[in-house]
This record gives sequence, C-alpha cells and structure tokens, in this order.
Amino acid sequence: MPTDAWWRDAVIYQIYPRSFADADGDGMGDLPGITARLPLLRRLGVDAVWLSPFYPSPQHDAGYDVADYRGVDSRFGSLGDADKLIATAHELGLRVIVDLVPNHTSSEHAWFRAAVEAGPGSPERERYIFRDGEGGGDEPPNSWQSVFGGSAWERLPDGQWYLHLFDVSQPDLNWDHPEVRAEFLDILRFWLDRGVDGFRVDVAHGLIKDAELTDWTAPSVILGGLDPVGPPPPMWDQEGVHEIYRQWRSVLDEYPGGRILVAEAWVQPEERLARYVRPDEMHQAFNFPYLEAPWEPTALREIIDSSLAANDAVGATTTWVLSNHDVVRHASRLGFPPGEGRKPGIGIGDPQPDSGLGLRRARAATLLMLALPGSAYLYQGEELGLPEHTTLPDEFREDPAWERSGHAERGRDGCRVPIPWEADAPSYGFGPADASWLPQPKIWAEYALDRQIDVPGSTWELYRSALATRRDHELGSGELAWLAGDEGTLAFRNGDVTVVTNFGAEPVSLPPGARVLLSSEPLDADGRVPADVTVWSVF
Repeated sequence: MPTDAWWRDAVIYQIYPRSFADADGDGMGDLPGITARLPLLRRLGVDAVWLSPFYPSPQHDAGYDVADYRGVDSRFGSLGDADKLIATAHELGLRVIVDLVPNHTSSEHAWFRAAVEAGPGSPERERYIFRDGEGGGDEPPNSWQSVFGGSAWERLPDGQWYLHLFDVSQPDLNWDHPEVRAEFLDILRFWLDRGVDGFRVDVAHGLIKDAELTDWTAPSVILGGLDPVGPPPPMWDQEGVHEIYRQWRSVLDEYPGGRILVAEAWVQPEERLARYVRPDEMHQAFNFPYLEAPWEPTALREIIDSSLAANDAVGATTTWVLSNHDVVRHASRLGFPPGEGRKPGIGIGDPQPDSGLGLRRARAATLLMLALPGSAYLYQGEELGLPEHTTLPDEFREDPAWERSGHAERGRDGCRVPIPWEADAPSYGFGPADASWLPQPKIWAEYALDRQIDVPGSTWELYRSALATRRDHELGSGELAWLAGDEGTLAFRNGDVTVVTNFGAEPVSLPPGARVLLSSEPLDADGRVPADVTVWSVF
C-alpha cells in the first residue's frame, strides 16, 4: 500500500482541544497541552490525530462558530503553537487533520459584520442567505427549523432575516457565491502550506440549499432521523455539494503525502453517502449508521455489510466509529437497553445507564470495530473507558442546544468534560490547576491514565494491544468473511484472525484449536466466551 494511501486503514484519534490537556492552568485545554501529550498517543498506537476547531471564535458553539479561519484562538495558543504541534506530530510519525466549518461562520466574522452594516441589497449580504420575511415581513421566509431548536431564521433591526441552521450566532454562508468558494480554496491552501494532512469537513452535506428555499415542516435534524427512502430535505444533501468537493479534491491533490478530506455527512442510505467518497471527491466519510447501531448482532451485521458494499462500489475505504463529541459516549450508551440512551445528553433526574455493563459492552464493541477492514476513529478518553458525565449540574451546561430547546435537550456537554490523566493531581492531571471549564466528576480518578498504563487488563492497555495487533495482522487492509456461529453471536475472519462477539446471555465456545490473541474480558475457566465479550484468535 503506497504511503499516500495511509488513510485507508488508519486509526485516527479525535482531540477536542478544550478538554484534552491544559498547559497554562486556565481551565481550558490548549495546543501546547496537546503537543505535550502527543508521545502518549504515539505509544497508544494511533496513526493520526483530528483536532476539533481551535480557530478564533466567540465560542457560542464550542468553536464551531468560526470568526477567523486562518488563526488560533488565544484561549488555545497561537499560530506558532499550531506549527509546533504539527511539527511534533510529524516527528512522532503522526498525521494531523483539522476541522473545517464551511456551512456557516460566526456572527462575529468580518464578512457577517460587514453584511449587517451594509444593509439590504448590498453585495456584502450576498455572501450569506438573507431574505425578506413573509406576512408583510414579520414572519420568517420559510418554515425551516434550527438543528438546535426554534426557527432557522433571525431578523435584523433593518427587517431582513438571515438563515442559521444551527445557533443564531452561526449564519449560513451562500455557497452559490463565487467569493465564498474562492475564500475556502484559499483557506485550504493556508493550512496545507502549514503542513496539515487533511480536513474533517463539518456538516459536509449542508453547504448547498434548495434554490427555492422550499418549505420543510419536519425538524431540520442532522443527528439521525433523515428518511433513508424519500428525497433529502431542501437544506441537506443537495446535488451541488459534489461540485464543491471535486474542486477541493483537486487542490489537495496538488500537495504530496496523501492529504485527505473527511466528510461529516449525516446522509442515508449508505449508497448516497458513498457518493461523497467517489474517486474525485472526498477520501472518507463518517459511518454514522454504524455508530447508531443497537447492540444486537443482526442489525450490526446488516450495517457492516451495507457499509462495505456501498463503499466498495466507489472504491472507497469504510470508516468505523463508536463515539465523538456530539453523542453520548458508548461506554454509557451501551449501558442502556437497546434503543435507549441515544438522545443528546444525560443529566440529573434522567434514567441512568448500568456503568459496569456499559463498559463491558464498550470494550467488546471496540474490539469488534478494530477488527473490521477499513479506517477507525477513536474519541479522546474512550481508551480510558470514560463514561458520559451523566450527573453534570445543569447550571454548567454550555451547549446552545440546552437553551434553544427550552431545556428539553441536555445537549452534548456530558461527552466533552475534560479527561483525566493523573488520579491524585489537580483537575485529575488535565492541567496544573484545579480549574476545568466543565466540572469533572469524582469518579474520574478511577479512569485516570496513570491508574491504567502498564496495568494488564486495563482499558488503555486493551486499546494499545488491539492497535498493535491490528497493525501486525494488517486487519485494516484485510477482507471480511462471515463465519457460522452460535445464536446471538457474530463471527468472522479477517486475514488470519478470527473474531467472535457474544451478544447472548450464555457463554459460547471458540472454534477448536483457536489460540487467543486478545479478549475484551477474561474467558470462562473452561475457555468459553462470556456474554458481551469479543475475542480475537488465530489457529
């Protein structure tokens, strides 16, 4: 496999900069903190890191409201710190992917400030989606709803309305405007010239809107719930997005070393998602159907098969992911009965997961995922077995979904709490002071890295061993073949490794002659696979 195709079987680790490591003690994670911890990620065995936004931002949506795409927010450091992070990662053999947020800017972006100042009908307003209202101007231009709740339109004092599919502080750009397209081509080159290895493209399916802004009465959701059969909603997955990404791909192909584009695209069915990763468009797209799959063998097998088939049809690699900064961590999500625990956020007074069962299933799910051919994404802290912070006091919540939903949705803060490194240190080693931008639960001590590193059977060591074994047996570039198994199990072979996951209540036997490479939990005394356990073996 040529080096330029490194991404086809890579394991990529998501860093949420606010919550990874704080070097200066202000309670907010930063780029120097990340740089200092990169050797531990190299030791863990990942191939690349993906950084959520660190650009200048008023932080109304945790940095996804970008005010300047060519800078670093002072909370996180400087451009020099970004350069040092990239250089250090490359010295360690790690690639660096950065977030890009092209669907919308911050309302504090220079373009939007100029648009507000210039007034209706001005060229400045053409870079965004401004419209006059209905009903004499007093009603929104159409019925679209924000992902975060409420109308997707906000009225300015001069009477015009602007579109914001997310928070009111995130006005949507007009991607039919040539200045918008030219600007982002320049932004791509700015970061590619600084050495980044790729871009994770936020809301990749949202850039182009239906030209008529056709009414759509259903909620403007992106986190699941899209109809896999009917036409896409007028704000999502429009045909024009593909022209944009073909142009972006041509820019990345000018640079050596295999620079990549990764789509965050909530698109169904898998065949439509695969259109984003055709040979002249993006390289990868997140596999959200897999993330959302219940802990049930039939459903998982169907999603694995359909994902591989859809991507194989366009020559793309398949990605696998279980957690990220927008969903309940899988160590908690899997502690609920199937189908429950999937709404954004869990808080005081909500049904609570079975934490022991959740972690057991999370470890099994991770071994299953890492044995699949393709590329895998890990979210910071999952290698520690971190659960969701399910008792975060509501007064600390910062996710705009909490307020815009009228407190109907807890939001995503519970999966974004700063992670623990040292059990007995201030802020559990997150930084040199006790401060952390979201309060950490007391149970963080038992998950801290220093309680797990070099400890046989710990979740961190399970991940490290799995990543090393995955690389040694070339599972990422292998081929899956299903095997007959006991009822309630999934069994397959990838290369010379046989994988068995037991979803049932009773232990199951491994095939005769199997030699265990890894097991998510110890086997029974008689060598059988207990419930909610995954085993890798060879013969």
